[in-house]
Amino acid sequence: MTDSEPKFSLFAVRRLVPRLRPHRGPLIGATICLLFATGIGLAFPLVVRYLMDAAFVERSAERLGRIALWLLGLFTIQGVLNFWETYWLGATGERVVARLRTDLFAHLLTFSPGFHSLRTSGELTSRLASDCTTIQSVMGYQMAELARQILYLVGSLTLLTFLHWQLMLTTLAVAPLVVLTGFALGRVLRRRSTEVQDSLADAHGVADEAFGQVEIVQSFVREDWESSRYTERIEQALDSAIVRALVRAWLFGVLTVVAFGGIVLVLWQGGRLVVAGVITAGQLVSFLLYAFQLAAAITALASLWSSYQEAQGAAKRVFEILDDEPTIRDPEHPAALDADGPPRIEFAGVSFRYGDEEPWALREIDVVIEPGEVVALVGPSGAGKTTFASLVPRFWDPTEGTIRVHGVDVRGVSVSELRRRIGIVPQDHPLFAGTIQENIAYGRSEATHEEVVEAARAAHAEEFIVRLPAGYETVVGQRGVRLSGGQRQRIAIARVLLKEPEVLILDEATSGLDAESETLVEKALERVAVGRTTVIIAHRLRTVQRADRLLVLDAGRIVEQGTHDELATAGGLYARLYRSQRL
Repeated sequence: MTDSEPKFSLFAVRRLVPRLRPHRGPLIGATICLLFATGIGLAFPLVVRYLMDAAFVERSAERLGRIALWLLGLFTIQGVLNFWETYWLGATGERVVARLRTDLFAHLLTFSPGFHSLRTSGELTSRLASDCTTIQSVMGYQMAELARQILYLVGSLTLLTFLHWQLMLTTLAVAPLVVLTGFALGRVLRRRSTEVQDSLADAHGVADEAFGQVEIVQSFVREDWESSRYTERIEQALDSAIVRALVRAWLFGVLTVVAFGGIVLVLWQGGRLVVAGVITAGQLVSFLLYAFQLAAAITALASLWSSYQEAQGAAKRVFEILDDEPTIRDPEHPAALDADGPPRIEFAGVSFRYGDEEPWALREIDVVIEPGEVVALVGPSGAGKTTFASLVPRFWDPTEGTIRVHGVDVRGVSVSELRRRIGIVPQDHPLFAGTIQENIAYGRSEATHEEVVEAARAAHAEEFIVRLPAGYETVVGQRGVRLSGGQRQRIAIARVLLKEPEVLILDEATSGLDAESETLVEKALERVAVGRTTVIIAHRLRTVQRADRLLVLDAGRIVEQGTHDELATAGGLYARLYRSQRL
């Protein structure tokens, strides 16, 4: 939120109300209960008036008892109504925010790696957690309380007018000051609340990064540095939170003095009217109770206003993501990839860079990978090998040029249809914090256990899985931390084998394996590459000698291509790299 925005904004209301429409039934029931319960609350001072007159004017014990029983009955009914109102509104708020969280999470998964590279996972988790929790408080209790206090405000003013309009005017004299104070301080509170939420998101990002790489943190003995970095972010959030608390304190303090100062003024004026015999003591007590209701409603509305300002900032942070369109998305009319079997992959005039100010990662790539061909991408670090492979499944779109699969531009195909045909074994072979069975079956959720075992066997993973106490039900831990690097990699290979893709992309797929495992996995990959178009990214050149063709990249350009034997004797870049690794 910025200072240029209007002081009164219904952004959160406008965006959240449409999400309430599927829950009309409970909301209508809650509204009916709220109206009747508030009506009983507004009737209470009138009943008290007669109770006080029965006690002090009529001095009738029988009438006093009947009125007390009426009050008890009214409060019992009000309690039942409040129960259903609170339940229906609370359950509706929980459902709406739960759906908001799932929509936000699903939407975040549609964004390309470029989006996620610019934001920490901690920041995005903060929006799913703390921001949605802030919104949830408004959708549940505060939404009902807002309606209740508005009804009390309007009802009290109306009944005060009928009881004694001069005293009502005295009560209203302080209302403009209360409203102006609420708006002025509420705007400051909104800005401070957004600062707190942003600072906490930064802190979550630091924590998430440290937890995700705890081994690196500990190996470099950087625990104290990471703690100080997190503490710095938390202290920034604390500073903003303390300022927010100060603003909220001023808001409530000023409103309390003004609102209840008005009641003192009414009490003084009303007491004089009782002394003069213009009104009875019961009428004064009734009027004072309405004045208290009015003051309490104004104070509560100010409190709810401040909470709404906090929710306003949270809603803006959540909906700015929901409103953002992924850069990688399906075309309006996707073309079909009707052809089966290994595809032909064509790069035509492809250039790519990660940002307008970034250097070119790929430049003027023109190459065709034939169906079923095994192509290896080699070259020094930073040559563009991983970028090249990432463009095929549309993790990024080329800045210039066209990529075709089965003769169809990948930008004209449904993203899910394209990616279902591609299997990737990434360099860092991450796993999910589930069982080995779940991690392998991630490649095809409907696969049977027998199919999972077959994929594990093909990746030479079963030999270590069966030695684990729980076998395929072994929990691997966060990112597979309970397995060795080589074991994680074989699980990742089994996962992609189970998917049975038409295109295989192997990004250093055998790194992290010992010599024996590497040999076994290479044989497995040779077998599964048959009948598939395969792209291999490799730094260790001995692992790509089996490739049908090698593409040598340097500074984003293809500088050589051919078989291993051809390039090893050509005296170019590949020959130099190969000789350096043999020494």
